[in-house]
Amino acid sequence: MSPQPAPRLARDPQRTVPLGRVVDAWGVRGWVKVEPFAGAGDTALLRAGVWHVQRPAAPAHPAIDRWLTLERSRRHASTVVAKPEGIEDRDGALALKGAEVGVRRVDFPPLPEGEVYWVDLEGCAVVNQAGESFGTVVSVDDHGAHPILETDTGHLIPFVDAYVVDALPAEGRVVVDWQADWSR
Repeated sequence: MSPQPAPRLARDPQRTVPLGRVVDAWGVRGWVKVEPFAGAGDTALLRAGVWHVQRPAAPAHPAIDRWLTLERSRRHASTVVAKPEGIEDRDGALALKGAEVGVRRVDFPPLPEGEVYWVDLEGCAVVNQAGESFGTVVSVDDHGAHPILETDTGHLIPFVDAYVVDALPAEGRVVVDWQADWSR
């Protein structure tokens, strides 16, 4: 039995992927400071010209769900600072504090050959070399020592070369060197 391809949503280039959170205003001219979830290296936050900001309503602030076009963005220490169009002062920037910042998957920088974005693995079938199924990828999360691939069947597989033989998001599958009784 061959693995089923990942659902279209998991590999939809227009899908919005959360990459950081607005932590503060930066200066007095409408700039925001964003703490990236994965560090401030060469991220899609810097590449994208449009961000989706979203925050649920709470007693202290209203809900936010909108797209922002950026005039400029750059790295600043371990954060990214950006100037959204239409936000001209510190108060406007502070109004975005706490909002999650997302970027369309299509705006991610290209990767070197053999590398994959973890988000592209969501929905991929996980099988071992003998063809045993381990379900589909729910998430890949970094827990310090190394990333962990989690499946919808409860398997937790270290996302390291010793156990991940091949990650093939275009084919909708991840091939692992794993046995059914090793995790759950």
